[in-house]
Amino acid sequence: MEFNENHVERIATELSLSQSQVKSVLYLLSNGATIPFIARYRKDHTGGLDEVQIEKIQDIERRLTEIDQRRETILSTIEEQGKLTPELKQKILSAQTLAELEDLYLPYKPKRRTRGVIAREKGLEPLAKKIFEQHAFDPRTEAEKYLSDEVDSVEEALQGARDIIAEWVNEDASVRAKLRNLFSRHGILSTKVRKGKAEEGQKYRDYFSYSEPITRIASHRVLAIFRAEREGIINMNIEPDRDRTLDVLYRHFVHGENDAAEQVRLAVKGSYLRLIRPSLETEIRQQLKEKADDEAIKVFTQNLWHLLMEPPLGRKRVLAIDPGFRTGCKVVTLNESGDLLFNTNIYPHSGAKEAVQAARTISRLVEQYKIDVIALGSGTASRETEKFLKKVRLPHKVKIFIVDESGASIYSASAVAREEFPDYDVTVRGAVSIGRRLIDPLAELVKIDPKSLGVGQYQHDVNQARLKEALDRTVQYVVNRVGVDVNTASKYLLMYVSGIGKTLAENIVRYRQENGPFHSRMELKNVKLMGDKAFEQSAGFLRIPDATNPLDCTAVHPESYHIVERMAHDLGVGIEELIADKKLQEKIDIYRYMDEQAGQETLKDIMKELARPGRDPREEFKVLEFDENIKSIEDLKVGMVLPGVVRNVTKFGAFVDIGIKDNGLVHISEMADRFVSDPNEIVHVHQHVMVKVISIDLERHRIALSLRIDKENKGKE
Repeated sequence: MEFNENHVERIATELSLSQSQVKSVLYLLSNGATIPFIARYRKDHTGGLDEVQIEKIQDIERRLTEIDQRRETILSTIEEQGKLTPELKQKILSAQTLAELEDLYLPYKPKRRTRGVIAREKGLEPLAKKIFEQHAFDPRTEAEKYLSDEVDSVEEALQGARDIIAEWVNEDASVRAKLRNLFSRHGILSTKVRKGKAEEGQKYRDYFSYSEPITRIASHRVLAIFRAEREGIINMNIEPDRDRTLDVLYRHFVHGENDAAEQVRLAVKGSYLRLIRPSLETEIRQQLKEKADDEAIKVFTQNLWHLLMEPPLGRKRVLAIDPGFRTGCKVVTLNESGDLLFNTNIYPHSGAKEAVQAARTISRLVEQYKIDVIALGSGTASRETEKFLKKVRLPHKVKIFIVDESGASIYSASAVAREEFPDYDVTVRGAVSIGRRLIDPLAELVKIDPKSLGVGQYQHDVNQARLKEALDRTVQYVVNRVGVDVNTASKYLLMYVSGIGKTLAENIVRYRQENGPFHSRMELKNVKLMGDKAFEQSAGFLRIPDATNPLDCTAVHPESYHIVERMAHDLGVGIEELIADKKLQEKIDIYRYMDEQAGQETLKDIMKELARPGRDPREEFKVLEFDENIKSIEDLKVGMVLPGVVRNVTKFGAFVDIGIKDNGLVHISEMADRFVSDPNEIVHVHQHVMVKVISIDLERHRIALSLRIDKENKGKE
């Protein structure tokens, strides 16, 4: 992307950044640098801006560019009409928003055959002008002069004049700005159920007769109301107090107490009801929707970030089970890399004989494939299958993990799964996905559409293009934050690495298949289409374990290898020894190695990496064991304190898995002994928590939970 230097000051002011930071980011982006690369390897240029800040700079630059393009179109159109005065041109050049530009353009915008246009065609504009001046005269007597074959009556003439005046009122940019401000600051959103829709729309009953200032309405309520309106259940209206709004218009346009002024008053009211109010309500609706989308997408991306950052168990041999009752349980065995070794079905819930046979099968597979752990899907029959597994006599101790299987069925039926396992059915693919999620959640989850992972809020109601872009960015940020083993990563994981797209990812995998594993980062340059720019953007995020150069398995970028080599040389040791010895690292004075290419931020990052080379930034794997006595909602009692894991976070609370089919809701009001404005301040997806049951609705399968556990109960944790 190219950038306009005139935007730098505006962006810096809007984001409270220095102009040099903004300019550096825009320059790097315009030269093909990716956001992850800039955030990780160009901190000296940007003053340490993170991905989110860089993304905001990029988004505002795009918005300002869009405004500039619209400004040029408007200037060109009005100039072609011969109506571009110096004063108007200056107003257009000074406009800061699209709304301001459109207001200025409105009088010159090509019109369809409006009521005002038709009245002009009938020759009524002179009458409108005279009435608009509001001098003392009789409008009805004046209107008689305009009767013709096209104008049958005085009332028709006056109505036509009022239609023309209404358009003049609507096209007054300064007035529209005042009313826009009134709508924005004092607008009230109100809803009413449509006649005959109450029974059909019971799930929206909270909005059958609802009213709230738009400045206070929560994003999830906005999206719910928009959905209810779209489904034809309710009617929605947004408007400030009508009398107050009309008073603003009357004060501006009505200047007398005579008959002409009364005609203007009628025209002004008609203009507001027929032209201005619908137009401004549409604007406010769009703004509300965009704001609600922004918040919903933010919640979704935060949840996705934490989901993808879930700790991996690591390289273990896994027996994975996709549980079921009638159709049985699909069982697969995987090696440490997640490769499928064997698959079969067992039927532990189909009678005693089948249960005995299932137990023998599990025991045999654990021994034959030297299984380290069992991954059990969290879906139907999960707890029953877990109970069965705990009774199986195994040849050696094997830990059982419950794995969230959200999206596994989507993956198993996808083109990705068919490409990976063309000779296996969806049940095998689903079980493999469950097992792989335990080994490395990130490597497996990148293959699934994020919208199918069970996190987010009103995901189908927000702008789908913006949601996809935000989720793709989040996946990219996480993948690059964690780093990728280039010798084991699938093409689906590689394609999210900075500077690597689908084609280059496929080329890397093909090269690996034809030539064996990579032995150095420099060898990546042998891959087709891996040019200098792609190598610069991607190399620091690709890891090569057991490489000849130990730096190839760290986040130190190849462009900085010479710095580490100088450090080691100055200490009289090799790079391997420097990495292994913290006391040697403590002797390094980073300021000796600063130059134009490597500043303080870069050198600090190098030292952090030398201290913990190639460390996975994800947390250590933690084991969560649900309460064995709780197997269904019927087992719950108010007051119970239970272990759980957060499955989803919304603006109104968090859904917690306590080991049964139904997740419980911790409402935002039950998250702390203080006011909480954002649930993400308290919890995040996959966080382990202790919760108290505060109410149970068996009929609707709803469980209300609280994080506000008293001291007596906390002592029981």
